[in-house]
Amino acid sequence: MDIPVSSRDFRCLQLACVALSLVAGSIIIGVSVSKAAAAMGGIFIGAAGLGILILAYPFLKARFNLDHILPTIRNLRIHPRPGPDHGEGRSSTNGNKEGARSSLSTVSRTLEKLKPGSRGAEDG
Repeated sequence: MDIPVSSRDFRCLQLACVALSLVAGSIIIGVSVSKAAAAMGGIFIGAAGLGILILAYPFLKARFNLDHILPTIRNLRIHPRPGPDHGEGRSSTNGNKEGARSSLSTVSRTLEKLKPGSRGAEDG
């Protein structure tokens, strides 16, 4: 059985669900004694926040032209800083592995020197 629902009625229903979720979450947090109950109230409030976002999305999309902003955010990349140059003879794929190995061997040698009773500790 299909009942036609106008867009305005649908928005009002969404807003009522958001309001009910906010009220329920606030009451649960207000009367809760345990942390688990307070967490459940937080879930209700989080659901209300998501409902507000869904409700406001068409307005935000029209107001802030999100079609222009979202592709920019989607193409955002974090570029790592290049490491120190270890010489020109190495390939780019093995350079990181070899650099990590040399760092590990440097740390290992330093730790060996710091061990009590080792030859490196006596050289001082």
